[in-house]
Amino acid sequence: MSSRTSTDEIRERYARVREEVGEATTVVVATKYLSVAELALLADAGVEVVGENRAQDLAAKHDVYGDAFRWHFIGHLQSRKAKTVNELCELCHSLDSESAARKLEIPALVEVNLSGEPTKSGVAPGELGAFIALYPNVRGLMTMPPWAEDPEASRPYFVRLRELAEEHSLPELSMGTSQDYRVAAQEGATFVRVGSTIFGDRRT
Repeated sequence: MSSRTSTDEIRERYARVREEVGEATTVVVATKYLSVAELALLADAGVEVVGENRAQDLAAKHDVYGDAFRWHFIGHLQSRKAKTVNELCELCHSLDSESAARKLEIPALVEVNLSGEPTKSGVAPGELGAFIALYPNVRGLMTMPPWAEDPEASRPYFVRLRELAEEHSLPELSMGTSQDYRVAAQEGATFVRVGSTIFGDRRT
């Protein structure tokens, strides 16, 4: 985050995103690139929900800020890190392996690889039903479309994720980042994960 970014600027940007996505969508502020000290700006600005990508960083930040936020885990979940996530988070957005499912205890969203990109994590759409049956606390689905300059390029992926959630009677959808969160909200996102829109830089 730029040292020039103020609490007032963050509060204004956060309020704007919340207004744009509407009351039905929770704004999860991604903190991957923020230091422990920088989270104070988010707390002062009234940010309610933060999402962390790494279990080690999650623990360090939670030690300092604890009840200042509701904590979500939004990064790739390794089974050996599930204990930390269980203890500190109310929701995991990125469940995608049987080994992690056996150790995770909190509510979770299953990450779905809709693009078929081999470098992306996620369960294949055709394997989703069998995977959901492994874990009783699945609340919904998450996806990451291929990055594109045009936010509209993400819309077909968001539509497909919503259809899959409806097929499996799942109420929650985590989709949309700083680049395409408005489109995600239009297509039914119940969570959007934003970083640079709030911080004023291009790192997330």
